[in-house]
Amino acid sequence: MTLKTTTGPAERWLVLLSVCLAAMTMPLTFTGPAVALSRIAADLGGSPIALNWVTNAFMLTFAASLMAAGALADNHGRKRIFLVGLALYIIASLGAMLASDITRFDVFRAAQGLGSALAFAGGASALAQEFEGPSRLRAFSFLGTSFGIGLAFGPIASGLLIAAFGWRSIFVLVMALAAASATLGLRTIRESRDPDATGLDWAGATTFTFALASLTYGVLQAPQSGWTDPLVATLLGVAVLCFVLFVVAERRVRRPMLDLTLFRFPRFVGVQFLAAAPAYGFVVLLVLLPIRFIGIEGMSEIKAGQLMICLSGPLLFLPLLAGQLARWIAPATICGVGLLVAAAGLVWLSLTPPVEVALVAPLILIGVGIALPWGLMDGLAVSVVPTERAGMAVGIFNTTRVACEGVALAIVMATLSGFTAAQLAARGAAPSSDAAAAAQLLVTGNVGGTAHHLPAAGAAVLVEAYETAFDRLLIVLAAITIVTALVVFLGLRRGSAAEHQTAPLPACQEG
Repeated sequence: MTLKTTTGPAERWLVLLSVCLAAMTMPLTFTGPAVALSRIAADLGGSPIALNWVTNAFMLTFAASLMAAGALADNHGRKRIFLVGLALYIIASLGAMLASDITRFDVFRAAQGLGSALAFAGGASALAQEFEGPSRLRAFSFLGTSFGIGLAFGPIASGLLIAAFGWRSIFVLVMALAAASATLGLRTIRESRDPDATGLDWAGATTFTFALASLTYGVLQAPQSGWTDPLVATLLGVAVLCFVLFVVAERRVRRPMLDLTLFRFPRFVGVQFLAAAPAYGFVVLLVLLPIRFIGIEGMSEIKAGQLMICLSGPLLFLPLLAGQLARWIAPATICGVGLLVAAAGLVWLSLTPPVEVALVAPLILIGVGIALPWGLMDGLAVSVVPTERAGMAVGIFNTTRVACEGVALAIVMATLSGFTAAQLAARGAAPSSDAAAAAQLLVTGNVGGTAHHLPAAGAAVLVEAYETAFDRLLIVLAAITIVTALVVFLGLRRGSAAEHQTAPLPACQEG
């Protein structure tokens, strides 16, 4: 059974505006603290691992709860979950703004992630009920553009706020946007739910949440404690066990949170790889580049924000253009070419000296490459399941996306620490026994603290070691992006061909 829209065109676009305002807050929440990290560290203190949790706490709870949030939206009402999520998000943002130490700050960041998951899953699945056919793809292209606006203006807006009012002011902006979204959504979004819902799949939700949380926590802890540490080994073992239990639970329940039969369709698999594609080629740079520009190169927050606009600015308009191009060019081609362009930008960036003018072109090229598939992602995600289960589709796709981003960030930070430690040791700046601890401090952008930790090494040596390690990391990221581009292209193309030769996917049955 497919739900038909009952609202007029004007009301539907107001629903879109409400959801887009909520979506805009999420990249602001992600990029703002990255720009402010040095100020947060100076004010609240904290170890390198505690400072890493400034970003990772948000991503961990966002990723771990998205699929359950999508199921809750389908079962208990999309509008209700959307508004509850925004309320929690506003309260958590206020708590983070007023936090007096790094531990409380990280806890409120985790609460922000939970609220964001509820709001996004509820809002996006509600949006899927209002639009059908080509208009749905255009609506989700606007949703992608909203993320682009948040990503493009987040760093510079955060830099301006930090310079004028201090780092705590960055939370005022996101609270204002969330409040505006909730006010508009309360008036315009009609309540809807899956008519065939049988209640939340508690076994699936619990096992999956624990699996993803354990996996992410284990990967985050490994650089500090080592992969053979008992805690890390236990966390990874729990993750594997919970994933196995999750598969068993989903195969037995009548109405699963994740319909495992969808993985028989190449297009669905291709969409999941597409969700993961920006993680290594783009999202990690949103955290790493502000740290490098401000902490390592000594730029101001405003100057760093201006450079970050070069990276994320193409997301302002290219997602909409990609949505239009999809009428004549296969999405597989658009996505594959875009990711290859991003990989070329990463290689170019690795060869570019850290001079502000020289950095502009490679940053723009990376942004262009990522923006092309960005506008198609969410529309493709909801196209592979019936409209009634749009919450599940949103949950699966964005769980894959955010989970990969969280795990990618943890892996990339660990890799950068390893590369930096090797460079410090090679330059004689630190003995091998001290290089790892010094590198973990240096990759947070704390050159002064690292120099104090390694008094024999000058600041210039530390910066050079970091820059060489960073350039090597960019080559690794480019290689991963190229492989992902090929998998996405083949998966989406095979899926499209299969749909013409065999029975269509459920969403293709809509009138």
